[in-house]
Amino acid sequence: MGRMRLRIFTEPQQGASYDTLLAVAKAAEDLRFDAFFRSDHYLKMGDVDGLPGPTDAWITLAGLARETSRIRLGTLMTAATFRHPGPLAISVAQVDRMSGGRVEFGFGAGWYEAEHAAYGIPFPASARERFDRYEEQLDVITGLWSTPVGESFRYEGRHYRLTDAPALPKPVQAPRPPVLIGGTGPKRTPRLAAAHADEYNVPFSSAEETAAAFGRTRDAVRAAGRTAPMVYSAAQVLCCGADDAEVARRAAAIGRDVDELKANGLAGTPAEVADKIGRFAEAGAERMYLQVLDLSDLDHLELVADKVMPQLG
Repeated sequence: MGRMRLRIFTEPQQGASYDTLLAVAKAAEDLRFDAFFRSDHYLKMGDVDGLPGPTDAWITLAGLARETSRIRLGTLMTAATFRHPGPLAISVAQVDRMSGGRVEFGFGAGWYEAEHAAYGIPFPASARERFDRYEEQLDVITGLWSTPVGESFRYEGRHYRLTDAPALPKPVQAPRPPVLIGGTGPKRTPRLAAAHADEYNVPFSSAEETAAAFGRTRDAVRAAGRTAPMVYSAAQVLCCGADDAEVARRAAAIGRDVDELKANGLAGTPAEVADKIGRFAEAGAERMYLQVLDLSDLDHLELVADKVMPQLG
């Protein structure tokens, strides 16, 4: 197994300006993290003020594409309910071109009903319809990207129909930017990942649960007769400190309990965090998305880069 790649994952709906996100992305790039990812939400969650308000995921990544040079950029996950698939394919391809081919497209069905109500976005009432729409969107977006230049793309689905689409612009990455699909659904998610994804991600689960989810997706990959490789990854909240006092301070800053974080995330000293990441590596994870919730604490990233990364081989 190759070296575990660490990626920074942010939740800007909890309260972050573009300038704050830029500072985190540039710090992540300077510290040699593999990627900067952000969520795609329009409404805060929990007991935070969310100020100054939400930022759009793909507008943010377009800006970062021009203000960074090496680090990969993506979403975990873009919500299928927010955008029509044709314009979304155009936006992602454009940001890929703006970045010189550094975009990764994490894509999910959408789940947070309150943000749809808050901003007047239709929210299909049933999970089945959301997944049906999501599956068609995957067909459309990947189909538009893979259609050769000079040819047109047509699609006739239950929810989306495209007629003689020129299927432009093309992303820089060929045949497309990497597609990430995540979640722990036992049947449909593994099947969709096997059909469409370059990477399968398990968020906020134990190492044991993550290994089981990876197994289900590997089974789906084999059942589909797929030969293309699949990357397996996990996402965990991060709370690392040089000593117990610093761990406690960082936990308090995000309103969490140290013991709870150690049970449900990557928390503790650099040695403890590296050990926990090792358990996910043993489960089959090749990349770890570190959910950083206090975006003002850039020393947190520096500590991980300096003291955790070297322990990962």
